[in-house]
Amino acid sequence: MSRSVRLIFNPVAGQGDSEQELALIKSLLADLNLDVCLTSEDVGADVLAQEAVEHGVDAVIVSGGDGTVSAAAKALMQTEVPLGVIARGTANAFANALEIPTTIEGACQTILKNYTQKIDIASCNGHPMVLLAGIGFEAETVAKANREAKNRFGILAYVLAGLRQLRDLEHFETEVETDDKIISFTASALTVANAAPPTSVLAQGPSGLVVDDGLLDLTIVAPANRASAITATYHLFQSALSGNPADRDDIGYLRSRRFKITTNPPQKVVLDGEMSGTTPLDIYCIPAGLTVFLPPPNEEAAATEKLEGLPDLVIESKD
Repeated sequence: MSRSVRLIFNPVAGQGDSEQELALIKSLLADLNLDVCLTSEDVGADVLAQEAVEHGVDAVIVSGGDGTVSAAAKALMQTEVPLGVIARGTANAFANALEIPTTIEGACQTILKNYTQKIDIASCNGHPMVLLAGIGFEAETVAKANREAKNRFGILAYVLAGLRQLRDLEHFETEVETDDKIISFTASALTVANAAPPTSVLAQGPSGLVVDDGLLDLTIVAPANRASAITATYHLFQSALSGNPADRDDIGYLRSRRFKITTNPPQKVVLDGEMSGTTPLDIYCIPAGLTVFLPPPNEEAAATEKLEGLPDLVIESKD
């Protein structure tokens, strides 16, 4: 194979030996004309991917965590240059959501099979979003899971941080505007998802998220107290495993092409696993905006919406 491919490798991602992992990737992809570039504090995956597109490469492969993937996607969105993913992060949510193997060997085999599919991507306050934006509880949890904790405990760092965050569970007033309505309610967590694996439990209100339907999914979690928050989270996890939408009075969800979200007070935001300022947010879907190397896709069921039962819910028509 003579494809010209840029490999963007994040040497600080994950918990493994980065030198050994890079050597393994290079050996597995030896049939490709591989141009290897490492990210650094000064040069990110977005810059390296943009250079690759300008140089006319046939594909870009990213090896790192979800933040590295999202950064590279900024340069690849709305181009015909496909993205390959070799997941080496803490959560690897993008790979898991799209059923890309999370072993280096499996991911490389997926790329070499040369099967691609166009999926949706989103823009969140001008930044690319391949996965999701979390507001409130999830953002506070990610903020508490620092690099040292992730290096030491892996994905368990997020669980531990979430348990700590439950002690400080807060509610906030929210207004969400879609193309056809404005809704107001009180919540503790909001998640707008383009794609999300079952482990991203706060995005699982509708379950069965569809990555190529031209729409985004909003999950609203509004527990009355810590005990309710724990049971609501467990219910969302069960929804993800069963494929059935959530069915609790303190969980709501809806689907739209665009969401404009304001909160009082302003809330922290996590975007594709990285902290990204505070609300308000303007998020819209870019249908078929990214081409990705994938295994053959599986059909997934779409959900509609459920908004009844949320505290202080007010819905206004925009007509």
